[in-house]
Amino acid sequence: MMNFALLRGFVLFALGPAIAAAGSCESLTSLSLPNATITSAGAGRASDLPAFCRVALTIKPSSDSDIQVEVWLPSSGWNQKYEAVGNGGWAGSINYAAMSEALLQGYATSSTDTGHSGAGGNFAFHHPEKVIDYAYRSEHEMVLKAKAIIQAFYGNAPRLSYWNGCSSGGKQALNEAQRYPGDFDGIIAGAPAVNWTGRSVQSMWIAQAVHKDEASYIPPAKYPVIHKGVLEACDALDGVKDGVLEDPRLCKFDPKAVECKGGDASSCLSTPQVEAARKIYTPVVNPRTRRLIFPAQERGSEMGWQNLAGPQPFGIGNDYFKYVVFEDPNWDYKTLNFDSDVARAEKVDNGTINALNPNLQPYFQHGGKLLQYHGWGDQQISPGSSVLYYNSVLEALGGASKVNGSYRLFMVPGMGHCRGGDGTDTFDAMKALEQWVEQGKAPEKIIASRLRNGAVDRTRPLCPYPQVASYKGSGSTDEAANFVCKVP
Repeated sequence: MMNFALLRGFVLFALGPAIAAAGSCESLTSLSLPNATITSAGAGRASDLPAFCRVALTIKPSSDSDIQVEVWLPSSGWNQKYEAVGNGGWAGSINYAAMSEALLQGYATSSTDTGHSGAGGNFAFHHPEKVIDYAYRSEHEMVLKAKAIIQAFYGNAPRLSYWNGCSSGGKQALNEAQRYPGDFDGIIAGAPAVNWTGRSVQSMWIAQAVHKDEASYIPPAKYPVIHKGVLEACDALDGVKDGVLEDPRLCKFDPKAVECKGGDASSCLSTPQVEAARKIYTPVVNPRTRRLIFPAQERGSEMGWQNLAGPQPFGIGNDYFKYVVFEDPNWDYKTLNFDSDVARAEKVDNGTINALNPNLQPYFQHGGKLLQYHGWGDQQISPGSSVLYYNSVLEALGGASKVNGSYRLFMVPGMGHCRGGDGTDTFDAMKALEQWVEQGKAPEKIIASRLRNGAVDRTRPLCPYPQVASYKGSGSTDEAANFVCKVP
């Protein structure tokens, strides 16, 4: 078996004089980077991955910063590209799973813990610099350092750079496009937590509804009752009865339809539970001005309600108010005022974590492409938030004709948060983005599949919003070829 040093030499020879200045993996520890220290560099050890150089570094852009980053560099077969991968929730750890996927595709890749360890939001308590690191600074610093490390290792910079993230990783994606338009050539923003404040407010809105009193709580055993009622009322609205709502906004199902006729039972909702379910389906609005704060959970999301309507309030939202907005670990979610406290939260954030700036023109002028997706059945981040952001960009930049060449949104019927649910939740967004960036082939549709028991049982086209997949009228409704993308 060829040892690592010989393999590196072989690769350098094979790639020719363009990378004659490349260094060994171990020599990267001596690389000097601004506000950063490379703490280790050596052969990665993973039996299920191709050989790679694993670099760990610490970045300190402020006196209170402690950003951990890893950069993985294929020892052979590098595709000349860089893929940064995002995080979920409050981050607090490096996303090794996503790095592994990128490495398997031949990418040099990196991930960061965003400046703290642990999945909760308590790191933010009285640490404003750490909040900035989490919000956007750690990602940009990571990108700058990773590109320098790639240059030092291979002797040339990546030909193209991509970002791939979902949830908080989708928020990171949009923050990168908005703040640092030169960082990436292509960006995937999946189910982005674009409105961090609004989503946190909504999680408290739902928690207050289901814990108004003991009778209001909806046990998870009753979720199928509500979901069945939704499908019976609305499944056929899109012309195909398949257990999935193509556009749940068309569904007007009222939970009162499954209200118990007599006493409470497992097969129906009590009157207080009906009111709680109605509240979940209701957009969060300012009680005084009626201004929309955050769109509602959509019909079809019921099987995942335990995220926001469980025994305890949603941890991400609760921590946001405790440690960022009120700076009070003892804050009680039941006290949140949807007028004055929301105004306070928006003032405190002031565009730090939120990624709502609609001016993507600098990113588009750089040549960047943005592919956003969101599941219509998302149980954590209301899918309407992606539609609102997409429309805000169109309004800011002069309409769809000015934007479609650079930015497309794909809404995924029946899909939950990032993956899962009853819809076709398996698709290759990265391939679609690569073809767009590298071949100029904008995605007119993305073929998605659904797996059941390890086998594909359905395929469908995902369509660029506002188009939807429309059944042609003949052939199996489980085959993508029998659908066409069009505006309803």
